Amino acid sequence: MSEKVIIIGGSAAGPKTAAKVRRLSEDADITIIEKGKFLSMASCGYPYFVGGVFDNRNMLLCTPTGVLRDPTFYMNAKAIKAETETEVVAINRAEKTVSCKRTNGEEFVLSYDKLMISTGSIPRMPFKEGLELDGVTTLQSISDAEYLRKIRDEKKIRKAVIIGGGLIGIETAEALRLAGIEITIVEMADQVLPYLDWELAAHVEKHLKTKGVNVFTGMKVEKLIGENGVITAVKLGNGTEIPCELAVVAIGVLPNRELAEKAGLEIGAAGGIKVNSFLQTSDPDIYAAGDCIEINHIITQKQTYSPMGDLANLQGRIAAENMINGPEVKFSGTIQTAICRIFEYSAGATGCNEKAARAAGYDVETVIITGPDKPGFMNGLLLISKMVVDRKTGRLIGFQCTGPGDVSKQVAQAALAIKGGLTINDLRDLDLPYAPPFSLAVDNFIACAHAMENKLLGRMKGISAREVRKMKCDNTSKPFILDVRGPDEFEAMRLGIGEVLIPLGALRKRINELPADKNHEIITFCKISLRGYEAALILVSAGYTNVKVLEGGIMAWPFDREK
Repeated sequence: MSEKVIIIGGSAAGPKTAAKVRRLSEDADITIIEKGKFLSMASCGYPYFVGGVFDNRNMLLCTPTGVLRDPTFYMNAKAIKAETETEVVAINRAEKTVSCKRTNGEEFVLSYDKLMISTGSIPRMPFKEGLELDGVTTLQSISDAEYLRKIRDEKKIRKAVIIGGGLIGIETAEALRLAGIEITIVEMADQVLPYLDWELAAHVEKHLKTKGVNVFTGMKVEKLIGENGVITAVKLGNGTEIPCELAVVAIGVLPNRELAEKAGLEIGAAGGIKVNSFLQTSDPDIYAAGDCIEINHIITQKQTYSPMGDLANLQGRIAAENMINGPEVKFSGTIQTAICRIFEYSAGATGCNEKAARAAGYDVETVIITGPDKPGFMNGLLLISKMVVDRKTGRLIGFQCTGPGDVSKQVAQAALAIKGGLTINDLRDLDLPYAPPFSLAVDNFIACAHAMENKLLGRMKGISAREVRKMKCDNTSKPFILDVRGPDEFEAMRLGIGEVLIPLGALRKRINELPADKNHEIITFCKISLRGYEAALILVSAGYTNVKVLEGGIMAWPFDREK
């Protein structure tokens, strides 16, 4: 007898489950039930359709060969029945049936042997007033993407507010700014892109501002204001009103768990449908995957919500294996790898940032470095990287990277290292591919590991730009700040915080110009702080006991600089 498999949800995890079930069993009776009109939507591509990277909306719905993934395709190519514009309104676990309702009002009931819930997510809406106004939208569906693309193409709207500075908010801001719309991002946290630590997120914010994007962090939206049913402004918690003709709510998403709750399935501590490592819910014949579930965080070993398209597809594949062959394949969890593009900039991270690692109880060491992704003669572009390591084991538990260089490569290398449990000792001589068109002889990722090794061994004491800035603003101490670049570099750009220029080549001869007190705090730096580190070693050898290196140098300084 063929296995009856019903899949609720036709976006990412659902179709992947269906396709894998068919590959494992030609006899299975498979049905996808999707509430909307479309199947297998590449929702992560919505901002790029809005921004004009491609013009044909159907590219979000097609196979690599250009075939539209509609019910006819699923039936002909995969022998999978797909019911679109049909909602599952109830699950009867005792009878193993689902009650369905089409948009035309027709109702019917289907039985199942195995059921998959992949109902996705719903937009987070922390405020209610004004959401009904024309000109207010999310970017959660194809219809949302079409609406924003029409706005871009018509070029009638001049001002828009993006509520939320996370992945979708940033990508939407870029898409609409490229259309010439004046953009303001409002983010409740004290930084954009919360998966980064502040030092790196500040560079993203700085880059956004160079592109004419206004950014308000640490600001809560109180309500949306309109006239005659049309949005006119966004009101912030401090009373400020930002005029606009469009507001995109991108504050994040919540697991769409209502159907599972009504069926009596267990909900987890992080708010998503609770599943085991086989992706079974509290009912062993009902599986769940995608944005509606919560999963294990591999580093913290706590449940977390991670609504990412790649994870949804991986989960769907594993759930299908277990549906057909019994629960034997485990989904290990997430290290929450993420990346986004911001005009010519990129920002990616994997594992725990410093804040999350400390909250999880780790005793961490961190380091920030800067440098090009390729040699200068190959037009290398800047990368700013931060590594987070567990002091106890030396294991890499987090990595972040921003800049116009090849961020994706760096984050991918780190993700593999974290998943593999590699330590700094493993990373310091990692054999990566090298040729000048692709990387430095010592890749940035390995260079970051070398800097971390120096810190762990006590060869370098680092200090962050934020700490130095706080010292100067609070007058908590008066360190001697030593710039060891060349005079031409100093004249072109400086921090403007009272630093003293003594080029590295002259330092040994001019060491008498430093404070006589060998315990006086000295902070050294250069463009990327490689010369700064060498200067620190010279000073330590000369008997100075409180020497720190400004990590990342002037290129990692996220504040204003003198020119």
